[in-house]
Amino acid sequence: MKQIMIISTALLFLAIGAVQAQNGIDQVLKNIETNNRELQANEQLITSQKLEAKTDNNLPDPTLSYAHLWGAKDKNETIGELVVSQSFDFPSLYATRNKLNRLKAGAFDSQADVFRQEKLLQAKELCLDIIMLRQQKHILEERLRNAEELAKMYAKRLQTGDANALETNKINLELLNVKTEASLNETALRNKQQELNTLNGNIPVVFEENQYPAISFPSDYQMLKSEVMATDRTLMALGNESLVARKQIAVNKSQWLPKLELGYRRNTETGVPFNGVVVGFSFPLFENRNKVKIAKAQALNIDLQKDNATLQVESELAQLYREAKTLHASMEEYSKTFQSQQDLALLKQALTGGQISMIEYFVEVSVIYQSHQNYLQLENQYQKAMARIYKSKL
Repeated sequence: MKQIMIISTALLFLAIGAVQAQNGIDQVLKNIETNNRELQANEQLITSQKLEAKTDNNLPDPTLSYAHLWGAKDKNETIGELVVSQSFDFPSLYATRNKLNRLKAGAFDSQADVFRQEKLLQAKELCLDIIMLRQQKHILEERLRNAEELAKMYAKRLQTGDANALETNKINLELLNVKTEASLNETALRNKQQELNTLNGNIPVVFEENQYPAISFPSDYQMLKSEVMATDRTLMALGNESLVARKQIAVNKSQWLPKLELGYRRNTETGVPFNGVVVGFSFPLFENRNKVKIAKAQALNIDLQKDNATLQVESELAQLYREAKTLHASMEEYSKTFQSQQDLALLKQALTGGQISMIEYFVEVSVIYQSHQNYLQLENQYQKAMARIYKSKL
């Protein structure tokens, strides 16, 4: 006898095309990375922040002044004075600020990477939800066909007197319940697809996968932890911000160096011109007060944030690993149980042959369908947990 269980069929669909599913998700993520409006806006923000940082190292504007004086007694006696000058910081300060700007650019790029990762992770989880809803849709379609066949069969039996109204009503109620679940599933699937389109700049996304990508559970937690901690983008961003904060201390210390001014001066007295050079110095005795202390406090703040973020990443990883481990173990238990579970076709034959009652049939069928729904939920949660663990690979 041909043994075709819904559970076995679903598991077969999950096993086939895992590589294609991964490629499908990867292509969706590439499209979203290109078309997402928030990522585009953030890219422009990062560009503006980099340009704004460079303006801190610009020279101040040159100054030009002219004075015309005349005698109190004889207005024909005049003196004219023209001064053109340029002020600038101590030369070594520009080199130090230039290094600071390069570090700031790296920090801005790291922040952009974190934002990009969040959006792509959101998109990947949507893809995983769509896959689960399509698998649920497949089961509901199978369940709906069975309910419709039973409803037609018992409607005929009711006319011939081989079935009672109670059994017929129970089947009709089952049919109504399946139709309702199928309708809700279709609505949820459309909503998830709409969310995915929105992330793609409201451009329709071509994503037709109904199998999850194959992903094995990592058995060595310490190796996984080392990999995750070394590639976590949030920690990398805070590390770059720490470098910026320490370089800012060096810049603020250098600002105690005197500012310089060079220029040209021309005086004319009763028509006789005098040309000369203007040299000036400005000592920052007041404007740089407490700036080094401020920079040191900011650097300490970043270091403490990084330490706290490290603890959070370690804690989140441990929780995700435990969750994935539990889910993986439960999935394996379900898979073993499915292999020894009764075939739905056999149950249907037993019902139509009068070997089991309608109540017994629905009890058995409900257990099978509920078990499969549980399995789909477990696998979806497992895939999401693994996606969060390996989010740095996005």
